Amino acid sequence: MALYNKILLLLDCSPVDSVIIEHIEKLAKIHNSHVHLFHVVHAHTLDQERIEAQRTKKCIQEAEKRLRKSGIDVSFSISEGEPEKEVIKKINDYDCDLIAMATHGHRGIADFLTGSISDVVKHNTCKPVLLIKARRPRNRK
Repeated sequence: MALYNKILLLLDCSPVDSVIIEHIEKLAKIHNSHVHLFHVVHAHTLDQERIEAQRTKKCIQEAEKRLRKSGIDVSFSISEGEPEKEVIKKINDYDCDLIAMATHGHRGIADFLTGSISDVVKHNTCKPVLLIKARRPRNRK
């Protein structure tokens, strides 16, 4: 029996996702896992919601295509609302063996000002959580 049958992959739909998608692609192949992609669209206006929904659809399709190409069973869902609440709701509703996400690597005051979904996740679940800090671009000279 595999250790991680069902992995919940929380996507930010930003460049930080590449590091966690790459890792989960390898991990899911080892464990023959099902991967469920999840993103929360958070918008304050209808125009912003429309733009975010389009961006999210593209992000999810790209991640899904990559994982399927590697032979991984994939599903996805998208929610709208406050990310903290929607992520916790998804974690509670989805019977997964592992929760995975990339982090931005903010520290101190940046976390306090922007909040951190990773903090919300790790303090509100007993399920294993895999957090990988995104790579920072190297300074070009």
